[in-house]
Amino acid sequence: MLFNSADFIVFFIIVLLLYYILPHRVRWVMLLGASLIFYMAWEPALVVLILFSSFSNYAFSLAIYGSKDRLIRKRLLIFSMLINFGLLFIFKYLVFINNSFMWLFDFAGLKYPINEFDIILPMGISFYTFQAAGYTFDVYRGDIKPQRNYLKFTLFITFFPQLVAGPIERAGNLMGRIFRYHPFKWDNIVLGAKIMLIGYFKKVVIADRVCTVVNTVFENPTRFGGISFIVSAILFSIQIFCDFSGYSDIAIGSARMLGIKLMTNFDRPYFSRSIKEFWRRWHISLSTWFKDYLYIPLGGSRVSEGRWIFNIMTTFTVSGLWHGANMTFVIWGALHGAFQVIGRFKRKLISEHNGVISKFFGIVITYALVVFAWIFFRANTVGDAFYIVSHLGSDIMRITDIAYVYETVLSWGLGLFPFAVVLAAIAVLFVTELVSSKENIVKILDRKPFILRFAFYAMLAVFLIGAGRYDNGSAFIYFQF
Repeated sequence: MLFNSADFIVFFIIVLLLYYILPHRVRWVMLLGASLIFYMAWEPALVVLILFSSFSNYAFSLAIYGSKDRLIRKRLLIFSMLINFGLLFIFKYLVFINNSFMWLFDFAGLKYPINEFDIILPMGISFYTFQAAGYTFDVYRGDIKPQRNYLKFTLFITFFPQLVAGPIERAGNLMGRIFRYHPFKWDNIVLGAKIMLIGYFKKVVIADRVCTVVNTVFENPTRFGGISFIVSAILFSIQIFCDFSGYSDIAIGSARMLGIKLMTNFDRPYFSRSIKEFWRRWHISLSTWFKDYLYIPLGGSRVSEGRWIFNIMTTFTVSGLWHGANMTFVIWGALHGAFQVIGRFKRKLISEHNGVISKFFGIVITYALVVFAWIFFRANTVGDAFYIVSHLGSDIMRITDIAYVYETVLSWGLGLFPFAVVLAAIAVLFVTELVSSKENIVKILDRKPFILRFAFYAMLAVFLIGAGRYDNGSAFIYFQF
């Protein structure tokens, strides 16, 4: 069930009504049932997998908490992680590994003994696996006490607003909020609706429109030149931000309408002055997960320089692999690790300045590096990515040729007027992000006169009605992860 579908709107209205009609003691039961229905609407049989994952972490966390023997606790944690990441490996990486061996055997002229096969990728498996694994880690470290009610724990894992694409919540934050009594408050309904409106604007007006250009170019790179590659790479940076932060906004907004506060997942990442800062602002829940459960256990930054390079490169390479079983994602992650290493050495050699010009160039350079890395993330193959990179300047000298540029824009498949509309929407988003440096745009507008607030939200509604793409309810990019 996609957020950008009529089915979800009807589903959520029903859930919202039931939530405030039912007594507090049974609300969580209704939310659990609704969350399972939400997931089963995609593939009913795979709900068994998420229930097994929930039970496994529930049982191991109780066993870990109940044991006083340090060695036994550690072994239980290892077994739990083997189950968690073993399931992730089977469903997400086994086909990739098998195909890689097939390629190696074929390259060596040998016969590979296993036939090609395919395994369905359960929606959101990386997200709910990380949330469950993080919970068990937290119990092991003594940060939280385990939830003794299995069904309540299952609701923590399956809570539908953030089930399939995050934010990846910690039990210390979300567990108490789900089960706390939340009286009906009109302010929560209004605030949640505003956040959801912004999320839908990002998704169906911007992301689902620019994807036409992005898909046209990246699916057939040999047909295009440098101008198309540069524009489509920039548009993909906008698409993936609007797609993913749009999902997060809808998740945060829908949860807020239930009185439940989810963590912020994006904080104006494209205004970052360094790659290190970018990762404090982009997909915050995943970045902090990798920091707390991989980077710091490896030693973090309090180690020798050589070991730190290993730690940072390992963390980002694994982060790339988390996104998908493809070498394009591994290279993308490794690039971000390398950017961090280079940035650290640069800071040692060149002192940073806080002037306006310095900040501006820091933002521009960081954004350029991020867009460059996105090429590898979006490309279908490593070969396609290197082809695009090697041809970035192929026709750049023809940028002043109006006729050539006109024909190039038409070749992207979107059309001039829709392209102009989506550029206008991007401009609105840019201004919104620009002015919300201290706090989010909703809070800023709440202090403004009614006419200004009304004009802003009415403008978003007009964009949604007039320029929103609803033809096929396209899935969110991160659903595949």
